[in-house]
This record gives sequence, structure tokens and C-alpha cells, in this order.
Amino acid sequence: MAEPVNGARGEVALKIDDVELVVAATMGGLSAMSSALGCKSLSDLWQRLAGVEVAATLAAIEFLTIKGDWAAAIKKIQLKHFAACSVAFNQAIAAHLDVEGNEAAVEEPKAATAKN
Repeated sequence: MAEPVNGARGEVALKIDDVELVVAATMGGLSAMSSALGCKSLSDLWQRLAGVEVAATLAAIEFLTIKGDWAAAIKKIQLKHFAACSVAFNQAIAAHLDVEGNEAAVEEPKAATAKN
């Protein structure tokens, strides 16, 4: 049975063979990953995840899984799963970066009127 996913909270489904996980970019998980990998910034961490670096991918499965058996997933993971991992981790992090901005600050400049 598929694990329930709450997209409004930035949760993302990830399946590795028959192991169903739900991952989310929690502050605790990101901090643990950053420490484990020696990352100096969120940008560094995100680049390593997006680039499907092996150590970063395995760390993300461990530290960002909020539902499901991450240890079983690590035992079954193969290179063919890394694309799905990259997509899931990027979606989980990006969900928290989708900030609604100040619309007035990004208004398009008004067209200049022609002088006769």
C-alpha cells in the first residue's frame, strides 16, 4: 500500500523497487545530511543531491525519509533509481523555496509614451 503523501507540507513519494518512501526536506534532516556530507551551504547540498552523488543520495534516503523503511530502500537501491531520487529530493527542497513574493516589486515597467 502506498504511503500517504501531504504535498502541502512538501512531502514527496519515492519508490525504490518495492520499498515506498515519503521524503521531506525537514530542517533536522537537512542539517544531519549537511553534517554527514560536510556541506558548507544549502546550495552545496542541493547541487550534490541534484547531481545524484552516491553519498548524498544515500544520506538523503536516510535523513529525509519521514515515512517508510529507509534502511530497506538503501539495501535495494541501484543506479537505475537515482533519477527518481534526484527528482524527489529536488521537489522536496523546492517545495520550501516556492515563496510568494511582493507582486508590486516585480511589476512590468510601463511602456514609454511616444512624443510627437
